[in-house]
Amino acid sequence: MSSKFLKLNPEKQDRIVNAAIKEFVQKGFKNASTDEIVKEANISKGSLFYYFKDKKGLFLYLYDYCSEIVMNEFFAKIDLNEHDILKRFREMLLLKIELIKRYPEIFEFMKVAYFEDAAEVKSDLERRNKEMITRSYQELFGDIDLSKFREDIDAKRAVNIIIWTMEGFSSQQQEKAKSLSLNDLDFDEILAEMDHYIDLLKKCFYK
Repeated sequence: MSSKFLKLNPEKQDRIVNAAIKEFVQKGFKNASTDEIVKEANISKGSLFYYFKDKKGLFLYLYDYCSEIVMNEFFAKIDLNEHDILKRFREMLLLKIELIKRYPEIFEFMKVAYFEDAAEVKSDLERRNKEMITRSYQELFGDIDLSKFREDIDAKRAVNIIIWTMEGFSSQQQEKAKSLSLNDLDFDEILAEMDHYIDLLKKCFYK
């Protein structure tokens, strides 16, 4: 993160962050204009590039900024005392829906970043996303209660199948959301669909 930017007063930081998020959400990385960002934020272009080396630096800062807010909120609320993996996945979805409703602009930006294919930032985004998933999975799935599973199956492999299924479900929902505003998503429908998978997995693997 830019140490020079972090020394600014919070009001000015918010103006720049909000202006940049708005521009990137509307136009994506490649077509976003730093001229529009500085105009919206009411700062000079020289100031923007003093705080951030270039447009790429600003975009990646925003990705880290948004990711940190989401992850801090998520892990502050998730119940890690619940060791049933299916219940945990359901709670994860409920928490994500809650956070989307609380921070719609942040999640719109995260959606843009998820589908961003500009070569200039793609590898950096993929590396950051991979690191975030690895850290999160260690916390979320390192203490699953295997006693829930039937004794005639390999519980650890069953956990893998559940994770892969839920990852596939998540990717499917993200693809559906690609061309939609988050406000247009039917969260009740998404939750109901997940419940179908949870019931099926429970019948397959649980005692």
